[in-house]
Amino acid sequence: MLTLLMMTALPGFALADPYNGLAEAELLPGWRNANGDHIAGLRITLQPGWKTYWRAPGDTGIPPQFSFDGSHNITAVAPHFPIPDVFHLNGMRAIGYADSIVFPLTVFSNDPDAPMQISGQINMGVCEEICMPVTLDFDALLPAGGARDPAITAALINRPLSRDEAHINEVVCTVTPISDGLRLTASLDVPPIGPSEVVVIEAGDPHVWVSEADVTRIGPALSATVDMVHSSGQAFALDRSAVRITLLGQDRAIDIQGCAAG
Repeated sequence: MLTLLMMTALPGFALADPYNGLAEAELLPGWRNANGDHIAGLRITLQPGWKTYWRAPGDTGIPPQFSFDGSHNITAVAPHFPIPDVFHLNGMRAIGYADSIVFPLTVFSNDPDAPMQISGQINMGVCEEICMPVTLDFDALLPAGGARDPAITAALINRPLSRDEAHINEVVCTVTPISDGLRLTASLDVPPIGPSEVVVIEAGDPHVWVSEADVTRIGPALSATVDMVHSSGQAFALDRSAVRITLLGQDRAIDIQGCAAG
């Protein structure tokens, strides 16, 4: 089974099935790179006013889950997430996309000279005044060769800067115990990336809930503090190398993988 990105059901999502036409999926066949990897794209089109969610959507949403069951001549698929928007639903912050989004897909095969058949589903949450889960099917042939698609290329360009690209040196994570988990404070030096900055911290473990970050900044010194609680309610060990810190600013973002002990 080729399945990426855990999906967690949250309260507040309608379970009825009235969503036909609210969202549509289109597989963009893309092109084959010289190294044999194939670059495709999954375009999601929503009805006007509707939104869907990013990899770490906040407490109001669920992340998309990609499943590639039924694919042929494909060993793995890596989805990529363009820079999301920050918006509010029912008074709560959410992170995601409005109207439409293209998720680039890097497709791997043991026989890249042969056609690849990609088939599967995306499970996602969509919201307007109410929120509901949507399951969309896709199926397409990824022929050897192909042509560069401007929509996929634009989505690949619209990505966060890496730590190196943003010239960020040391990132320190200080961890202290709290009654039901851990409190983590990430500290780094980075110039402001917009008039309002949002910091998202992920634990690298889908079973660990992470609160919204409390962010403070003094010049280039940025500090973000979150609480982390395991779904079991038990104590857990945190792998700092798996911690992911994303800074979202105005038309710019930075993606940092891992941090040092403080």
